[in-house]
Amino acid sequence: MNLKKRCISAIAVILVLGFGVDICRLFWFQVIKSEEYKTAAEAQQLSDTVISADRGVIYDAKMNVLAESASAWLVYVNPSKIEDETEKNLVATGLAGIFKDLKVENIKEKISNSDYSYVKIKSRVEYNEKTAVSKFIKENDLYEVIGIDPDTKRYYPLGNFASTIIGMTNSDNNGRAGVELAYNDTLTGVPGRIITAKDANSHNMSSNYETKFDAEQGTSLVLTIDKTVQYYLEKGLSQAVIDNDAASAYGIVMDVDTGAILAMATMPDYNLNEPSVITDEETLKELAKITDEDEYDVAYNNAVYLMWRNRAISDTYEPGSVFKIFTAAAGLEEGVVTTNSTYNCTGAIRVADNTIRCHRHEGHGTQSFTEGLMNSCNPFFITVGQELGTDRFYKYFEAFGFTETTGVDLPAEASPAADITYHSKENMGIAQLSSSAFGQTFQVSAIQMITAVSAVANGGKLMEPYVVAKKLDGDGNTLFEKTPTVRRQVVSRSTSETVIGMMEKVVSEGTGKNAYIPGYRVAGKTGTSEKLTVDGQYIASFVGCAPADDPKIAVLIIIDEPQVGNHGGGAIAAPVAGSVIEQTLKYMNVEPVYTDEELSKLNAATPDVNGMTVTGAKNVLTAQNFTARVVGDGDTVLAQYPAKNQSIPMGGVVILYTEKDNSSQSSTVPNLTGMSISEANRMAVNAGYNIKVSGAALNSEVVSYRQSIEAGTKAELGTTITVYFKTTTGVQDD
Repeated sequence: MNLKKRCISAIAVILVLGFGVDICRLFWFQVIKSEEYKTAAEAQQLSDTVISADRGVIYDAKMNVLAESASAWLVYVNPSKIEDETEKNLVATGLAGIFKDLKVENIKEKISNSDYSYVKIKSRVEYNEKTAVSKFIKENDLYEVIGIDPDTKRYYPLGNFASTIIGMTNSDNNGRAGVELAYNDTLTGVPGRIITAKDANSHNMSSNYETKFDAEQGTSLVLTIDKTVQYYLEKGLSQAVIDNDAASAYGIVMDVDTGAILAMATMPDYNLNEPSVITDEETLKELAKITDEDEYDVAYNNAVYLMWRNRAISDTYEPGSVFKIFTAAAGLEEGVVTTNSTYNCTGAIRVADNTIRCHRHEGHGTQSFTEGLMNSCNPFFITVGQELGTDRFYKYFEAFGFTETTGVDLPAEASPAADITYHSKENMGIAQLSSSAFGQTFQVSAIQMITAVSAVANGGKLMEPYVVAKKLDGDGNTLFEKTPTVRRQVVSRSTSETVIGMMEKVVSEGTGKNAYIPGYRVAGKTGTSEKLTVDGQYIASFVGCAPADDPKIAVLIIIDEPQVGNHGGGAIAAPVAGSVIEQTLKYMNVEPVYTDEELSKLNAATPDVNGMTVTGAKNVLTAQNFTARVVGDGDTVLAQYPAKNQSIPMGGVVILYTEKDNSSQSSTVPNLTGMSISEANRMAVNAGYNIKVSGAALNSEVVSYRQSIEAGTKAELGTTITVYFKTTTGVQDD
């Protein structure tokens, strides 16, 4: 009996222990590890494919597409389906042969080191590469090993255009710079999914067992950037780099009333579709000197990051004489000076224990305040700064925004730092006050500068600059529209108008005369400063607004490290600004208003001499101060070039064709550079061409430095060639 009881007890213990273990295991699997095993089971039973969402489109102000997403593909490998090392080598070799930027060993390593059944090999695959992968799969029966999923790729249809503003995306389709980075969350859409059931062999089942969730496109953006104005700015800056052998050039065009940025560029730039490809020849030459492979890689990457840098936002520079605009505004607003106040410049002024010289060492003599700005006289503005005193000077330095960021909606804006980029009020002694008054010993960013100048131009309101005007949904409906933001009133409208009037004199008669445009009233200021970080190198700049009687736009041009003898802002930055201003105002349909003096020196409309005898046509043209050039032996004018009512210079040439088979003729364009206006016009007319004068004031001693049609090329007789002039007289400001 005891034995029987013991046996029953033993069996009961065994059963209890056995069932207890099973109950514990069931509790472990069904409660503690339930989610983990549920996920694993679903992974075996379901195929879950992510559908990449298109990013929102980026448009310019006129709805031209600047960035958009398009269909692409993603290629992946399922390592669990690879049978052996031979098949692994086949897969790696085949894919590396299709994707030239991938290496066999790297692909093998990714496959070998993964515990997952989905290893991404390459995203954003183009159609031709996708077709090649499909062919490779079919030829080698790799349907279980290699897969292709839908993906999207970012395209920039205009290549280099506005590259530092737009920015680009990385391989994960996330913004990496510019608007793409600043508005990444807005532009990014919601990914979709395709969930498909698998059979016992892990094959996808029919579409009856498939659930699809469509991807949602991201929000689109409409920028304030105008494609045409951006083109004018980029063209001018590119030429400035070439003409002056400069390290770089950058600039901004702003709507003074709203703070909207119409154009912004840095040159050299880069192709947004190939953002890691360096094309600047000088940079490539420097890189070619590096023989060590690791050192080369580091230098190349640094050069790429520098190429992406938006200097107009992220760089700071010593403004030089351009800053005299704000000293003038502060002095006038506080009543320490008027436009008629005078100062006798002897060529230098003593400040503390230092002598600060004017750029004109012999001095300007007695001059009014307006003349002091026209002449960019350092001692005069030092005196105004001292009259203001530290408290009042600093009040306006701060009010114009030089101690804070502008709030522009672009990434990596330079942050001002007290006693690093500028003097704090507590540490602004007489020496710091005096140097700051004429734009030395502190730094600003280009976006700060043009925002402050726009405040002077618009009646005294400091605006918040911006590049995104609207946000649109997928149907084009407006979700958000930017309202211009006034940060504060800095000076009165009367002070604003007075300073703009003084700046207009700078362009018409002073150091800014290379920005003069016949028919348009331009106000501006030149600046030249020695770089604090690089000995013997300079920054040349010009800032202007127009029309001076009712400013619409402000333009800032900065040329970094020009390698030319006359490196002043008045000599090399003002001509670029003048060209951008002229083209932009014409594009905006701002009609030129010419003075009588300008009209007497400018172009006139060609008369209609078609059908006249050659003698009669010559008489008409001569009477209107034009030159005639006859092509052919006929007695009657069958065609003329330029046609009637076309604008050509006084004394310009009209080609008269007298035979049907001579309706047009070409010749070689002469070199028209290095000449005065009259010399260039004479040379052009003798060769059968007309010129359009662009650049410095008509009453200045000017010399041509560029022409729109390159010398030595062929062009139709009678063609008008734009010839650019500038002066080196009276434009020094450093």
